[in-house]
Amino acid sequence: MDLLCTERASECTAMPDPSLLSDRVLANLLRSEDSYICSSSYFQCVQTEITPQMRRTLAEWMLDIVCLHDCSEGVFTLAMNYVDRFLSVVPMDSSKLQALGATCLLIASKMRQTTPLSPKLMEFYTSHSSSARAIRSFEFLVSAKLKWDLLAVTAPDFLPHLLCRVPLQEGLTDMVLRHANTFITLATREHKFCMYPGSIIAGASFAAALVGINWSSKGGWPLSRLLDFLGTLLHVERDYLSNCFLQLEDLLKETLEENSEETRDASTTPTDVNRVDF
Repeated sequence: MDLLCTERASECTAMPDPSLLSDRVLANLLRSEDSYICSSSYFQCVQTEITPQMRRTLAEWMLDIVCLHDCSEGVFTLAMNYVDRFLSVVPMDSSKLQALGATCLLIASKMRQTTPLSPKLMEFYTSHSSSARAIRSFEFLVSAKLKWDLLAVTAPDFLPHLLCRVPLQEGLTDMVLRHANTFITLATREHKFCMYPGSIIAGASFAAALVGINWSSKGGWPLSRLLDFLGTLLHVERDYLSNCFLQLEDLLKETLEENSEETRDASTTPTDVNRVDF
């Protein structure tokens, strides 16, 4: 059936399943995520041409595509996980970096949404520098180098578990989820966050989102109690979680300053996440 120009095909998604938010599932996620962590040191140890700035430029290009096509939550994070894991084991020319990003987006969309992006679309976004056929071939190479372990555990996978375990006031859930995903996206763009497992990035992003909406003044927990709770829940030392949280707040400051000169005249509150526009 053809759609009118004012209509849009909606993605069919499953209803929330409470059984997928059990303690056993969370424990399995925490146990599995270590397999998908890669060090940012691959720039020194493996890659000779590719730099952290090139990675960030690639990430921003990939994020533009994700936003243009309203991809499902987690597609961008999963695609960048593929990029980092591939670059950790395969030296490559900088000229092939965009093709790698396009291929990783293609695979991630197949893993995370019912209607994936297409090789032809990826060819278009590379300005035809990589053909659809070449991207399909690259897809096989990337999958093989990742040992076909493509359902990686990433930060967005932990957010539903945090949301159902912290007593948020009615009406705050969607806002907190949106803000936490924004922080996760910011972290995913920066190579220095590769050292953190997804659970830590999710926990720090969740805390930053709650601080950003002044949750403690709305009857919520103070930051110290929240970090203690998240550290216990995610089986991580509080200092480790707090360090990631502080880096996220600094990153948001930098991003706001880059995006708008008005930041210099505005509040110094570092978690004004509403002003981050992707």
